Amino acid sequence: MSGSLEVIFRNKKAVVGLAIVLAYVAIAVAAPWITEHAPMQRVGRPHEPPSMDQLLGTTRMGRDVFTQLIWGTRTSLFVGFLAGLIVTVIGVTLGITAGYLGGWVDEVINFFTNIALVIPQLPLLLVIAAFVGQASPMVIALIIGLTSWAWGARVTRAQTMSLRRREFIEASELAGEPTWRMIAVELLPNLLSIIGFNFIGSVIYTIITEATLEFLGLGDPNAVSWGTMLYNAQTSSAIMIGAWWEVAAPASFIAVIGIGLSLINFAIDEISNPRLRTLGTVAKAAKAQRAIDRARVDATAPEA
Repeated sequence: MSGSLEVIFRNKKAVVGLAIVLAYVAIAVAAPWITEHAPMQRVGRPHEPPSMDQLLGTTRMGRDVFTQLIWGTRTSLFVGFLAGLIVTVIGVTLGITAGYLGGWVDEVINFFTNIALVIPQLPLLLVIAAFVGQASPMVIALIIGLTSWAWGARVTRAQTMSLRRREFIEASELAGEPTWRMIAVELLPNLLSIIGFNFIGSVIYTIITEATLEFLGLGDPNAVSWGTMLYNAQTSSAIMIGAWWEVAAPASFIAVIGIGLSLINFAIDEISNPRLRTLGTVAKAAKAQRAIDRARVDATAPEA
């Protein structure tokens, strides 16, 4: 365990990404103590610019943008992590089941996975969200989670089929290990990098998709999230009247959490793929050698 943590903390992408994500989680948890206002409370005049009283200005309704941003962090992270968890659980369960059991079970699961993969994702979400009406954050999380599992299932199935033919799996089967133990003890630990990659990618996709649906007016206008903040800024023509802070605040938060999660994704890929780690080491060694060669050339060059 300590060795794994050491590998993680030696990866700069992992450290920076974890720092960003943990900072967002801390903001979400401490939202009631960070700001003294309620997110829907009117605290000033419409479209007040940032000041000492309102750090990020106010909206058209005179609501504090900073307060809405803090509470919106809690909502958007909740939707992202809930949908990511649903996507990961469904994808991993179906992928391992199809890849390990094979036969008609694999054919049935693969059939439904192919159907889910060929259906355009965003148009499907738009249709479902429009049919539901003003969907709450919980409903959006469920919609995304229940319709976005196919890619994770396909990748997990492929990796499981590769592991299925390994010698340690065949030896455990010959020893009479039950199926549940084969999956839980032998397969899952070797799929952790794929599972982590799937989860982080799903969280990024969910946060952006939720903001998109709410920006298009398909979310609950009474909920406070980054998407509804962008929707309210758009309906009040905030950019046209110069109230740039209403758009910049949620857009910046979405961009930064996307960067943090992407860095974690890249780090997982590097940690789980020895070739990428080797390439990084070779690049550093080559850079150091070039510096040494330049120093030698400078040292042997004749003085003017």
